Amino acid sequence: MSVDLATVKRVARLARIAVSEDEANRMVGELNGILGFVEQLSEVNVEGVEAMTSVTPTAMKKRTDEVTDGSKAADIVANAPVTDHNFFLVPKVVE
Repeated sequence: MSVDLATVKRVARLARIAVSEDEANRMVGELNGILGFVEQLSEVNVEGVEAMTSVTPTAMKKRTDEVTDGSKAADIVANAPVTDHNFFLVPKVVE
């Protein structure tokens, strides 16, 4: 895949980034270099290679999966202007 000047300008506009003509021309070469490197990576044979999350083997720390109600409903709604049975009350909006 190759990036042209129009694509760089369109991406910059979508990202809301102001890019001058000179910067856009420079970015064309830089982005094409990055995409060329990514294409080289796609040619690497990774069949049979296990995915890694770290370069050193580590066991992930896990907590027990327990369902709790938190018992904090009253604390959560304490600063609300209007509540009813631990629910926030808001005005009805009809447009």
